[in-house]
Amino acid sequence: MAYLAVFLILSLSISCASSTSVEKSFMQCMLTIGSSFSESSENTLFINSSSILYPQVLESLKQNPRWLNSSSKPLLIMTPSHESEIQEAILCSKKNGVQIRVVSGGHDYEGLSYLCKTPFIMIDLINIRSIDINLADESAWIQAGATLGELYYKISKASKVHAFPAGICPSVGVGGHISGGGFGTLVRKHGLAADHVVDAHLIDVNGKILDRKSMGEDVFWAIRGGSATSFGIVLAWKIRLVRVPPIVTVFTIQRTLEQGGTKLLHRWQYIEDKLHEDLFIRIIAQNSGANSKTILTMFNSLFLGEKDNLIRIMNESFPELGLQEKDCIEMSWIQSVLYFAGYNKYDPIELLLNRTTTYKSSFKAKSDYVKEPIPEIGLQGIWKMLLKQETFALLIMEPYGGRLNEISESEIPFPHRKGNMYNIQYIVKWDTNSIEESNKHIKWMRMLYGYMTPYVSKSPRAAYYNYRDLDLGSNKHDNTRYSEASVWGIKYFKGNFKRLAQIKTKFDPQNFFRNEQSIPLLNSLP
Repeated sequence: MAYLAVFLILSLSISCASSTSVEKSFMQCMLTIGSSFSESSENTLFINSSSILYPQVLESLKQNPRWLNSSSKPLLIMTPSHESEIQEAILCSKKNGVQIRVVSGGHDYEGLSYLCKTPFIMIDLINIRSIDINLADESAWIQAGATLGELYYKISKASKVHAFPAGICPSVGVGGHISGGGFGTLVRKHGLAADHVVDAHLIDVNGKILDRKSMGEDVFWAIRGGSATSFGIVLAWKIRLVRVPPIVTVFTIQRTLEQGGTKLLHRWQYIEDKLHEDLFIRIIAQNSGANSKTILTMFNSLFLGEKDNLIRIMNESFPELGLQEKDCIEMSWIQSVLYFAGYNKYDPIELLLNRTTTYKSSFKAKSDYVKEPIPEIGLQGIWKMLLKQETFALLIMEPYGGRLNEISESEIPFPHRKGNMYNIQYIVKWDTNSIEESNKHIKWMRMLYGYMTPYVSKSPRAAYYNYRDLDLGSNKHDNTRYSEASVWGIKYFKGNFKRLAQIKTKFDPQNFFRNEQSIPLLNSLP
């Protein structure tokens, strides 16, 4: 019997040390109502904090080691192998007054997928990750536990001229990435990942599995860029694939400050959002860690076409960069995915199937949107701050324009469309994972963010939800005051925030699906 199989697995995976009463009650509930589990449940693990596997598994799920020393840890880590097990976990969590956190890739910037102030269960979707490509209608169903790398790999095996416009890091989980918007090298040509979702499977607070029709258009609107985990647990996304040419071209040109990096970056601001939509040029500006003497600016580009056309466009639009044929590398789209992930053109594409990052370091990040070019004096101030920072710090500037300008701010919850020239992501990394060290670098990041105030968007000063930042205010669900939610909510979602709260109130009125920056109930807002 499947019931017996699950019981044996639980007995093996949970150590003999006594569990808390909440753990015991939750497990008893799972065993009692879990008789509907399928045979695939034999692969399911439940690991509690007394298990010898617990520290290793928890560490592997946290992409930001900054949170490894946190006292907030799950009662149990669950790796379901069937959707029915997630349904039962929701019901048992409600019954026992514990919360749920869901991990698909673990790249949660502020650790909200694996941290909670009250008792909680962590659900790791690593076994829920099938991908079904349908070239007949140019679509795909992707389960939420799949990574972007796995998706890109599967698409490339089915077609040489299809792709999907999502993020650059292959180990990012599809479930969370799409639910926050999702952009990468194809953003100017095709928009966001969330712009291409045509259906979804969502488990609601009652454990029911809903598709687009049964969840309704309001909820379907909300989960595409508006924090799906605020409304339920996404099991799968149905996406619309996009077409790419058989040959694309990439280049990376590096310039130090002494080589004119500041003037080139300054000039880039005036043309990057107006370039041909087939051309994506982002900038990475970084120090080199301790004793850094200069700032390196890297112009990192993808062009959807051959190098001859790229050079012609660059000579017309951005001749100052001095692009030459020797700088250009022609390749397939899937090879460009490897290239932007830090690999070489001829590295095996199977590297995209690696679900873990090769190197982890603690980090703090923030984000901004820029509507007007930052003057050279403003850029020079940034460089001074980067050079004073003793560890590795960088800015990533992602160009907008193109297709993003053509989509309404209210089409989906992601509102950062026309009028935004580019997005900035600020990152500082460090290796010594002590509280003192963390606080020092976080303080520096806050100073940099403060310095940038005159140069970025205002009323609101906008931010990107997938680069979550608890400094913007936290949603204190268990208290009576929620005013901070309106601060970060408007920064992330602008005019769409109130509609998200209205939908949340109707769909999850008891606020079961919540975290420090989940969509709040409408009556909690000022």
